[in-house]
Amino acid sequence: MKTFLHNGVCPVRDILSRLGSKWSVLVLETLHENGTMRFNDIQRSLGDISQRMLTVTLRSLEEDGMLTRRVYAEIPPRVEYTLTERGQSFMPVLGELVRWAFEHSGDIMASREAMRSGES
Repeated sequence: MKTFLHNGVCPVRDILSRLGSKWSVLVLETLHENGTMRFNDIQRSLGDISQRMLTVTLRSLEEDGMLTRRVYAEIPPRVEYTLTERGQSFMPVLGELVRWAFEHSGDIMASREAMRSGES
């Protein structure tokens, strides 16, 4: 039997908990589709993400080496975000997950509704 019990940190849980979060997925997909972007452009493209949550998400993705943050010494300061090679290498995997979600979303929503209404 394959188990995921480890002494210390489980790499699968640790990485998936960060890269699999709703906002991380959407930020990565946004940067992949649009290329280099500024903070406010990312926030506008996602619509309902708070400034704080976007900041936290961008920092964690930068910490994991998925994107780079470049600050320009201008007034006002300009900051741009770009996917790294590591981030780009993750996009085929993420793209398949996104494709699968779109393909099955109708059936999944119907199943959820059936469970809520007591149907089986």
